[in-house]
Amino acid sequence: MNKIILILFITLLNLNTLTAQTLPNVKLKTGDFIFQDLDCGPLCDAIEQVTRSYGGRHFSHIGLVSVQQDGIFIIEAIGKEVQLTPIAAFMARTKNPMLIGRVKAKYMQIADDAVAWALQQKGIPYDDEFLYDNKKYYCSELIYDAFKKANGGKDFFVLEPMTFKQPGSGEFFPVWVEYYKKLGIEIPEAKPGINPGGISTSSRIGILNP
Repeated sequence: MNKIILILFITLLNLNTLTAQTLPNVKLKTGDFIFQDLDCGPLCDAIEQVTRSYGGRHFSHIGLVSVQQDGIFIIEAIGKEVQLTPIAAFMARTKNPMLIGRVKAKYMQIADDAVAWALQQKGIPYDDEFLYDNKKYYCSELIYDAFKKANGGKDFFVLEPMTFKQPGSGEFFPVWVEYYKKLGIEIPEAKPGINPGGISTSSRIGILNP
């Protein structure tokens, strides 16, 4: 029993240390964004090569903070569905530095309302097709819709034409060709979409740990 307690203590200590290292001097608030570089392989690499992020960083994932009575959670579209993830589990996914974003003061009520709406989407399937408005969500698409709903149906962030082509070549990344071949659909080149990098550079937010 004492050994189990010691293991649990060490685990919690490690998680707290990770949090302290990754989020120096940042007290998270509901509505904050956490940007991650997940290093998930060729797909993440392809995404990062064609997207521009704050400070020249590379982000392949984003989550939205929800501070609750029993702890801090991240509402995110990842894996099979939209889900609520404890902050420690979210941060333990990667050793890469994470950035924290927060809407500017005049938008704080919109951020609170966006989180409330996003929490209602738990269980909605993950959008593995990366197509807007198909009743599924990928990570930044969830946040785009949440803030649009909270903003009275007006765009808060901006959809832009997506590209799946290698920069400077005009050719699709082989990983995307294989990916969409397995799905049995065409690559949605130039279709509207949004990515974590685009949100990180929005003029409506500030980065708290640049």
